[in-house]
Amino acid sequence: MLTIDVKRTMLTTDGERELHLKAEIPSGKLICFFGKSGAGKTTILRMLAGLIEPLEGVIRFNDGIWYDSKKKIQVKPQARDIGYMFQDYALFPNMSVESNIRYGQVEVDLDEVEALLKLFDLTKLRHQKPLRLSGGQKQRCALARALARKPKLLLLDEPLSSLDSEMRVSLQEEILKAHQLMGVTTIMISHDREEIKKMADFVITIKKGVCEMIEVGEF
Repeated sequence: MLTIDVKRTMLTTDGERELHLKAEIPSGKLICFFGKSGAGKTTILRMLAGLIEPLEGVIRFNDGIWYDSKKKIQVKPQARDIGYMFQDYALFPNMSVESNIRYGQVEVDLDEVEALLKLFDLTKLRHQKPLRLSGGQKQRCALARALARKPKLLLLDEPLSSLDSEMRVSLQEEILKAHQLMGVTTIMISHDREEIKKMADFVITIKKGVCEMIEVGEF
């Protein structure tokens, strides 16, 4: 279970606005954040990852406390059981596909690397560097690297943006397959309603700083 009750002040085009998210996310579910650009979706992912600190509140994951403003607890990103796929992929340009994936591991597991290369159809590209990859191939590599940590929580910041419809559908299937095979709780940002209805168990909508969690059937 992921328990979130955090606040953070954001600077928007309309001035300062308080973002408040209070939600309990069941383990093993896929949740999508939905809202306009600048609503605070990426900010929430970065707070969960420990990359930025909330103004106040609590973040608990299973039996651990990742953040508690009253107890002055702020667990470092590397100590959180998280895989993070950034919107710009953040692949290392001087490393091969295989090396990028291996970099994501906490402990070296070559069998797991091979399994991820196969799962995301990257085996033949294992020695290629990111500059020689297509957009879809880069996204598959970034997703494989995020999963290489064997995380309990997977954060995906618009993983399917800027793809043509055929590639988008293909990657939707691959994300769902990885999510189900690894039993990982997944939080994903998406602007596509049909995509959310296809993939998510729950949706967290964000509007003017107010967050509401609903079942996908009500979206």
